[in-house]
Amino acid sequence: MRGPGPDADGLVVDGSSEYAAVPDAFQRLWTPHRMAYIQDGQQPHADDCPFCVAPAMTDEKALIVARGEHAYVLLNLFPYNSGHLLVCPYRHVATYDQATPAEVAEIGELTQIAMRVLTAVSRCDGFNIGMNQGRIAGAGIAEHLHQHIVPRWALDSNFFPIIAGTKAIPRLLGDVRDDVANGWPSR
Repeated sequence: MRGPGPDADGLVVDGSSEYAAVPDAFQRLWTPHRMAYIQDGQQPHADDCPFCVAPAMTDEKALIVARGEHAYVLLNLFPYNSGHLLVCPYRHVATYDQATPAEVAEIGELTQIAMRVLTAVSRCDGFNIGMNQGRIAGAGIAEHLHQHIVPRWALDSNFFPIIAGTKAIPRLLGDVRDDVANGWPSR
């Protein structure tokens, strides 16, 4: 091989930047939209809480699939799987123990409906459901309560999450939002 110079073993190694357009055996997963999340950090300024701002936007722009009286459902902007939903109270409250009985009841009801809708529109085989409470517990937005509903499929395992810690999302968020919103029962 020819390149910029020998490595520790005396071998000459080519620099990868010289071959950016040369095909190889690797498939690449480009996710430049995640740079805002990575560079700016996970915690927004208190005035910019995305879960407080979203309800004032159109459902399509905010990726909202359903609205209740005390809570609403939207797609996660940084999904673990296609169809990853969040159930949020409208009220800016940080933890589950601070939620009112009405908020807790509606979060539960919306979660059940979301599971039924996701099963119908995506034919998923199971779910991961949970809440991360506080930064130390991994909450991406620690100051506003939200519950994750992550659909899972029997055959969704591949080498990305196992080896690379990366998840491939096969569908555009807007398309998934439309399917889930159209599958949501009328209230």
